[in-house]
Amino acid sequence: MLEALLEAVTDSLKLIPFLFVTYLLMGILERAASDRSRDLIAKAGKVGPLWGSLIGVIPQCGLSVAASYFYVGKVITLGTLIAIYMSTSDEMLPIFLAEHVAPATIAKIMAAKVAIGIVSGFTIELLFGWIAKRRHIPDSYTGEIGTGCNCAADLLIDSIRRTLKVFLLILLISVVIELSVHSIGIGRISELFLGMPILGELVAGLIGLIPNCAASVVISELYLEGAIGVGPMMSGLLVSAGVGLLVLCKENHHWKQNVMVIGILYGTSVLWGILIETFIV
Repeated sequence: MLEALLEAVTDSLKLIPFLFVTYLLMGILERAASDRSRDLIAKAGKVGPLWGSLIGVIPQCGLSVAASYFYVGKVITLGTLIAIYMSTSDEMLPIFLAEHVAPATIAKIMAAKVAIGIVSGFTIELLFGWIAKRRHIPDSYTGEIGTGCNCAADLLIDSIRRTLKVFLLILLISVVIELSVHSIGIGRISELFLGMPILGELVAGLIGLIPNCAASVVISELYLEGAIGVGPMMSGLLVSAGVGLLVLCKENHHWKQNVMVIGILYGTSVLWGILIETFIV
């Protein structure tokens, strides 16, 4: 057991430089594109799900939060909100890059999230568009997104903070997985997700609903460890909107509407995971 714990710690420590470089590059991209992206989403109109899904897959801290504020203010519709939620990648991309996952595999997953976000967004718009009609278009977004001077020092500090945060999450999850594998066995753990149809997608979807970056970290690590397949992974990552869900529940005082939004997001993500696991994998 001690060897397993040491291996988990060692493997997690090796990821730090890769995580830092990834977050540094992502931070540069975020600062260059974030304001423009939010303006495009706010003014997208009837093609909101298209723009929302395409822009959502670009690594941008706080985009799901901005989308939640837009939705509460009736700037965007439900279809656009769901498209953004489903296409955002949170911590999946830096973890996959740090773990040296094949670029082709990463590209396929992100392309699938974009396509699913677009199809789901327009479908939900047709079925549930009456829930939130667009009310106004702001000149620019001024919500509670982002702080700091956007200077080099701010970028460096933010990259270090995000690297350490995700490293600690990966370390904790790796230790738990190693202990579980040692005491239970990877075969029995995998049976929960791989041996029982649909249950894996349902459980992964529930994990993805955690309003924190920990959700995408858990899903990504379980997939990389071989504990879950592609279907459950996609269900968990599609539903993982991070802090955006927390902002939605905090700012939108119509709790029945919030339950409906979360239910639609969860049900749609699980359905896609089941379809992928059944017909594609």
